[in-house]
Amino acid sequence: MKKHFILGMILILLLAGCAPSFEDKQEVVQDSKDKKETAIIPKYKISDEYYQTILPFEPSKARGLVVSNLNTRYDIEEFENGLMRLAQTQFDPEDYLFQEGQMLDSAKISSWLNRKYTKSQLKEKGMDASKNVGLNPVDPGKGDIDKRNKENPIYLAHILEHNYLVKTKDNSVSLGGVVIGLALNSVHYYQKEAYGATYEQKIDSEKLKQEGEKIAAEVLKRLRKMDKLKNVPITIALFEQNEKSSVVPGNFIAYTNIDKNSDNIGKWTNLDEKYFLFPSASAEKKYRDDVKTFTNFKEDVETYFPNFNGVIGRAFYMDDQLQSLNIDIPIQFYGNSEAIGFTQYVAGLVMERFPKYIAVQVSITSVNGPEALIVREANQDEPTVHIYE
Repeated sequence: MKKHFILGMILILLLAGCAPSFEDKQEVVQDSKDKKETAIIPKYKISDEYYQTILPFEPSKARGLVVSNLNTRYDIEEFENGLMRLAQTQFDPEDYLFQEGQMLDSAKISSWLNRKYTKSQLKEKGMDASKNVGLNPVDPGKGDIDKRNKENPIYLAHILEHNYLVKTKDNSVSLGGVVIGLALNSVHYYQKEAYGATYEQKIDSEKLKQEGEKIAAEVLKRLRKMDKLKNVPITIALFEQNEKSSVVPGNFIAYTNIDKNSDNIGKWTNLDEKYFLFPSASAEKKYRDDVKTFTNFKEDVETYFPNFNGVIGRAFYMDDQLQSLNIDIPIQFYGNSEAIGFTQYVAGLVMERFPKYIAVQVSITSVNGPEALIVREANQDEPTVHIYE
């Protein structure tokens, strides 16, 4: 059986708190599939920053599609987590409950991700015009293939839907708003022949944003035609995913909040967010002092194991300010006592080397899997440390 050694700040939440408490719960009525059903809101809440959910859990109607449409696991995590973070600009976690998307299913999203077809292409494919709902540009199908892909890249990679429920006076919950994430490609990949080499076409960031805004306007029109979405607030966010070889995720570039009953997008709010790999030339050029702090931490780790050189970090910046840093330390241990000693040492370094306003997470792994996890939230006096045996 797996044991947990907890150092530093002890997690009182274990056993009693980590699982939803069905003794402390609130029963509400939810409209589901045109009928009313009893749902449960667990009373326990991890943090004020997180949304509560309702039980029984309703998986997304497009569950699993994001995995095949985005380039890396880093993009998947940031796309999903960042979308919930942006939702808070419109839907306060104190007032709203979270539910995975129930309006857009896999078939609908997949059809929207297609290219648009010309009339002649529809005829050739034997398709009805009503099925011509792709949001990506037409590929003429004739002429130089490199030119065609340069002029008509695939902009839209995925659509993610999150639903936000609100409690009403009669102890029921109803749809209070929807957040839609549009994942956009920073690089367009294409092949000149089936099973042939894959070619790349980089997409200009400003052009990508313009196209993303056009796609968002069309998505809004389609959402408003759905009965359940005619008069609810909607937030649409644009996410620029990184290339397939990237070891850091992409980032959100803009979002817009649309009032209920509105069919038009007004103002977009631009976002200045970016992930950087530590150490790297690009990070060194832009954030020299932060990289120096990380380098000092890295060198301290290497003094513990002189022959080791594998510390990497993923830094998240917002408005040019470092917000969080996730550090990976893959290492080989030769005993549990060695792992405990090393983890205590690294936990001390986290507190000594990094400013308190930065959230830091350190994952220590070996060939056997996770060995330890160190979490120091922003302005936290002591880190939370798990050592797995």
